[in-house]
Amino acid sequence: MNRFDEYDAIVVGARPAGAGTALLLAREGLRVLVVDRGQYGTDTLSTHALMRGGVLQLARWGVLPRVQAAGTPPVRRATFLYSGEVLAVPIKPRDGVDALYAPRRTVLDRAIVDTAIEAGVEVSYGTRLVDLVREDNRVAGIVAHGQSGWTRQITARVVVGADGLRSTVARLVNAGVTRSGESASANIFGYWSGVPADGYRWYYHPGLSVGAIPTNNGLTCIFASAPTHRFGELFREDIAGGYHRVIRDAAPDLTEAMAAGSLIGSLHGFPGQPGYFRPAAGPGWALVGDAGYFKDPITAHGITDALIDAEHLARAIVEGTDEALAEYGVDRDRRAATLFDVTDRIASFTWTLDEARVLHRQLADAMAIEVKALHAFALEGAPA
Repeated sequence: MNRFDEYDAIVVGARPAGAGTALLLAREGLRVLVVDRGQYGTDTLSTHALMRGGVLQLARWGVLPRVQAAGTPPVRRATFLYSGEVLAVPIKPRDGVDALYAPRRTVLDRAIVDTAIEAGVEVSYGTRLVDLVREDNRVAGIVAHGQSGWTRQITARVVVGADGLRSTVARLVNAGVTRSGESASANIFGYWSGVPADGYRWYYHPGLSVGAIPTNNGLTCIFASAPTHRFGELFREDIAGGYHRVIRDAAPDLTEAMAAGSLIGSLHGFPGQPGYFRPAAGPGWALVGDAGYFKDPITAHGITDALIDAEHLARAIVEGTDEALAEYGVDRDRRAATLFDVTDRIASFTWTLDEARVLHRQLADAMAIEVKALHAFALEGAPA
């Protein structure tokens, strides 16, 4: 399975947060192993949409050309529609980014992993975390089980949990939730051909939201959202019927376009999960991506969060002290606070349309601050 029995870092999870962290660590000369219980290049539930900060990270890391080469369409406009009132926002070239992208996860995750492997990261798919190795009250490695039946102890200076909402690493280190959001959205989405989208389209209607996101292979990801407490009412008995009713009410022009298109594959659903924070790090361990911090997908910022946090965590690991890991957690919570609060408010669906406009301006302001911080971070010499 692995070339060595001891590493500088073991990362559990090979999605953007984990693969991104591993990539940056390897470029700093660390010996890094990534383990993932899944298989290379598989799909997963996702909004796909990258915000400017996420695209900037992919460009800086040299991953963006792979995403572009896969035919991911550039997004140069985001349109907000409030019960028919239209606000079109052009994506202006700045901060090293001239377009946004929404790659399928079969494209994005492979692109980051492949770049990480080129940097020297060792990746082991079909490998499940069984337990953590502990020495003197510190995490000092993992016990892993392979799909062919082997079980092995592998040591490391730090173990990174990048294993998502139900993180095994978080459970094993008893990293409970320290703060929870109050709201959650239920989402049903599908991929449509023959329904072209002129950039990101975000529809808001009292109690409902719809999005259309252009992605690879000429497909548009179209999702329907509602408060999670309405999941049963809208979707449980008739998922397709509820999906189309929400889109008809919130995005009638999209309903017309879909009538001429075709659903490719099945509809997929996420019944909702309130946002949360878990402790970001402890002696010999750290969490990144959804394992440590999650907010509702209604603002489509999760992948961008993962790519930004990966760089902050990589810098702390390279510094090599418990104090640096602790500061990573303090900084993460500070950086995430505004985006978390605004997202939680949008996911409540208790807003008026005027209030929704204000929330979206707050969201845009927070993301602009985020991008400025990334540029300053790069100038300070963070791994890239």
